[in-house]
Amino acid sequence: MSNIKVPFLALTMLLFMTGAALAHAHLRHSAPAAGTTVHGSPSEVKLWFTEEVEPAYSTIKIMGADGKQVDKQDTSVDPGDAKILKVSLPSLSPGTYTVIWQVTSVDTHKTDGKFTFKVTP
Repeated sequence: MSNIKVPFLALTMLLFMTGAALAHAHLRHSAPAAGTTVHGSPSEVKLWFTEEVEPAYSTIKIMGADGKQVDKQDTSVDPGDAKILKVSLPSLSPGTYTVIWQVTSVDTHKTDGKFTFKVTP
């Protein structure tokens, strides 16, 4: 190999390895979608992530306007897709709700975030 090819190959390999090492589970989308208004109470909140999440270290909390947790506290990973996290809801009254999520991806990186959605009759 020429002297130029060896450093280029080494740099290329390093970039690919670094990209994999820096992977995090970022929120791709949700149902209900962030910032939307839904008519009637949804039965659950589902979050889709860019990486598989570790169920033992991942949570979703749905908070009412009064600051109290309103979900059924049964956060789980979808059995058919480890990139989907969900939590069940009781019947929600009209109002604004805050979704607070925290996940650990299977490569142990942690991410978190929050958003709101509104329920109307």
